[in-house]
Amino acid sequence: MAILSNRAAANRDSGVDAALLVLRLVLGLLILMHGLSKLPPPPPDYLAGMLAKLNLPAVLAWGVYIGEIVAPILLIVGLWTRLAAAVIAINLVFAVLLAHTGELFSIDKATGGYALELQAMFFFTAVALAIAGAGRFSLGGRYGPLN
Repeated sequence: MAILSNRAAANRDSGVDAALLVLRLVLGLLILMHGLSKLPPPPPDYLAGMLAKLNLPAVLAWGVYIGEIVAPILLIVGLWTRLAAAVIAINLVFAVLLAHTGELFSIDKATGGYALELQAMFFFTAVALAIAGAGRFSLGGRYGPLN
């Protein structure tokens, strides 16, 4: 196995850091758009209604602002990236359980693809960022205490 030179390792690391930046920006901006559509507070009534159907307290509807506004902003700037990505992943689990349970194991007849492919892509991107962190191109830094 060849040992990478310092320059080759640095180039590889820069590529990984750039890829993490792209993932953070895309996921953060796309989820943030969902959150901004739910402004101004209080949360939309349909969220409380979906929670009530599952016998969950309506106060959980306020979590949409944490999962779709606060966490994406943290992800975009690269602070507490692992935590922010985990919050987004949990938010997506709630979204699927509340609004898309009937589509969980179905194929979209129009496209032939998985019915929840967008939610799955968001979820697994968030999981990957929760594992990998922000990378060097972030306010928290690659190894910073806020990442």
